[in-house]
Amino acid sequence: MFPHLSLFLGGASSGKSALAERFVRKQAAPHVYLATAQALDDEMRFKILKHRADRGGGWQTIEAPLDVAGALRKLPSGGAVLLDCATVWLSNHLLAEGNLSAETDDLVAALAACRAPVAIVSNEVGQGVVPDSALGRRFRDAQGRLNQRLAAEAGLVVFVTAGLPSVLKGAMPEGLA
Repeated sequence: MFPHLSLFLGGASSGKSALAERFVRKQAAPHVYLATAQALDDEMRFKILKHRADRGGGWQTIEAPLDVAGALRKLPSGGAVLLDCATVWLSNHLLAEGNLSAETDDLVAALAACRAPVAIVSNEVGQGVVPDSALGRRFRDAQGRLNQRLAAEAGLVVFVTAGLPSVLKGAMPEGLA
């Protein structure tokens, strides 16, 4: 059985998105991809295109760089949702000078109320060097708090390193590891 909320953590290019995609594909369709990235430069446009190609067909994509909570509330019951990723969503709000605490509360409430199971991809950014800028340190701390909130609500938490999953909470469904 799949939990209502699952969190896939890891560093950049760790394999967390690919694992979360496989997880969602094992659930009943439709499969909804909530995208938080914005194609603001050529590098990000390429990354988005690569993610779409790697993911393949069969996904309904909803672009929600800021209003993930609103998008979750509009989803019908059934199917499964992949939110990729909470880190970019947080960064979008940080750069928009939003109220991170209120936005996080709204996101957590929308996740709990969502009528479909949700898999969230998020980066672990607290294991590296201390950022040298105030904005970098603020982001690192906000990301740590967000991940803690999401992990507390999730029935499954998986940390991915070099493509290898380590279950931190709950049990990995058969055939996913």
